[in-house]
Amino acid sequence: MASVTAAGKAFLHLSATTPDHLPLTSFSSPAVCFRSSRSRSPFFGLDLRLRLRLATSSKIPAPHARSAARGLRIEAAARPTILVAEKLGEAGLALLREFANVDCSYNLSPQDLCSKISLCDALIVRSGTKVTREVFDASRGRLKVVGRAGVGIDNVDLHAATESGCLVVNAPTANTVAAAEHGIALLASMARNIAQADASMKAGKWQRNKYVGVSLVGKTLAVMGFGKVGSEVARRAKGLGMHVIAHDPYAPADRARAIGAELVSFDEAITTADFISLHMPLTTTTEKLFNDEAFAKVKKGVRIINVARGGVVDEDALVRALDNGTVAQAALDVFTVEPPPKDSKLVMHENVTVTPHLGASTVEAQEGVAVEIAEAVIGALKGELAATAVNAPMVPAEVLSELAPYVILAEKLGRLAVQLVAGGSGIKGVKVVYTSARDPDDLDTRILRAMITKGIIEPISNVFVNIVNADYTAKQRGLRISEERIHIDSSPEVPLDSIQVHLTHVESKFASALSDTGDITVEGRVKDGYPHLTLVGSFSVDVSLEQYVILCRNVDKPGNIGRVGRILGEQNVNISFMSVGRIAPRKQAIMAIGVDEEPDKETLKKIGESPAIEEFVFLKL
Repeated sequence: MASVTAAGKAFLHLSATTPDHLPLTSFSSPAVCFRSSRSRSPFFGLDLRLRLRLATSSKIPAPHARSAARGLRIEAAARPTILVAEKLGEAGLALLREFANVDCSYNLSPQDLCSKISLCDALIVRSGTKVTREVFDASRGRLKVVGRAGVGIDNVDLHAATESGCLVVNAPTANTVAAAEHGIALLASMARNIAQADASMKAGKWQRNKYVGVSLVGKTLAVMGFGKVGSEVARRAKGLGMHVIAHDPYAPADRARAIGAELVSFDEAITTADFISLHMPLTTTTEKLFNDEAFAKVKKGVRIINVARGGVVDEDALVRALDNGTVAQAALDVFTVEPPPKDSKLVMHENVTVTPHLGASTVEAQEGVAVEIAEAVIGALKGELAATAVNAPMVPAEVLSELAPYVILAEKLGRLAVQLVAGGSGIKGVKVVYTSARDPDDLDTRILRAMITKGIIEPISNVFVNIVNADYTAKQRGLRISEERIHIDSSPEVPLDSIQVHLTHVESKFASALSDTGDITVEGRVKDGYPHLTLVGSFSVDVSLEQYVILCRNVDKPGNIGRVGRILGEQNVNISFMSVGRIAPRKQAIMAIGVDEEPDKETLKKIGESPAIEEFVFLKL
């Protein structure tokens, strides 16, 4: 990569040659490789040893070396200032005070925050403080790290943070047990009508017959989302004598088996469960996932627990299901709007137990979050790898410019591939194959690997994947990602000829996406600066990877394309492109169709019922 600076090459080399067996926190990386400003050295954010090496390297132009050394002296001498804008546990504050000057200023107005922030190197908030673009602008480049004491980062403008060269970290693990315990508490109290019976007695009543509950022993609990909290709920439910099933496309089957849970498809989970406990993130895929259609499939009399995110449940649909007896009871800690309206039919329903988002509200969890975020902020200020980083670090402009279209291609291939996986199979391994005319040392694929990981994980996760946390996030979810580079004889001016993504040992909802090896296989290339899909399974295609794509397998004969086009046209769905890949004339073929609008369910149903169509899948990119 001729355009990469000497510093950039040294930096890439350090990360690329780190042994896989070392802990992720034991080596330096571009975790906080920020864009330089007048107030900091061009190598700010690198670990001290690496910065010193870069500053004294004869390969770096003299002005840059002098600037780096000057920056090192300034950074080594100055004690950073950390603004804590909301209450934090004393254990976390003690850690911060050992490392930095700490300013605890609570309940700041937006104007007060903007006036103070230019004097601070780091900012720690909970959910009540909005860290907007105005805050980053007011920092005038000094703010290096924003720490969110908790999981959600809805109150932080990530785009503005990245543009300002500011790393954002959160504390996603410390409240795991507290949330799981709260889920179990709601499960048990709902089953035995604890809240209703308590209210009845305090109203002077004695209604033993009215509040007869149900036993948990031998009942089936479906854990929807088998991450940290979900798996802890499963452990505790097993201890209560429950049969536990789970749905999560990324959960490794061996980890589920070790806990005693069985991974099943979404439909199997909701149709067989006596209790359903929700632990999935709120994404575009999961928003209102539990709606009228889902409730129509559940076992009559099911009981719902939600300590995840309110938006995954259509609250109006849940009220209807409670009223008609489809859902016997619900226990909710989270709501679409918090706090919910005082006249909320859901909150006031006699068969609903509610708490005001108390999942993480234990003394121990609050202290744990304080320590976790303090350690993350201190590590980031030191330039160490931030495993909980939620925004992308700054990449050298020359490298990013050259790889920009391939970065887009990589994420889209990941998003496309994951949507081809059948619901219950789970993803165990990912293989990425790059073809290029360049020497491997001149082609750094970390950002491409990170974007493929992002495309695979983000559609059904609340994790923000970037070059910092991609490998860590993949390992946490049991994804084994390998890379292979194939050298081809072509112009080295083009960094890559193609990227191929293989999902190994999985079932596919679109059988034609399986290659001869049995893997889901998709391949893409950049053409005229735009990402194109060029291979699905064993079928060659050539379609621009735009917002919506329909893949159909059919027998290659006249009229098939016209039939599908007519169905879409009748519903005013515009076709932006179309390509056909076939084995041979009049044999099986794949039709790839790009559309400008998302077809409704009835339109997709008509395509699937067309006699010429053997299988099809609709993909959102």
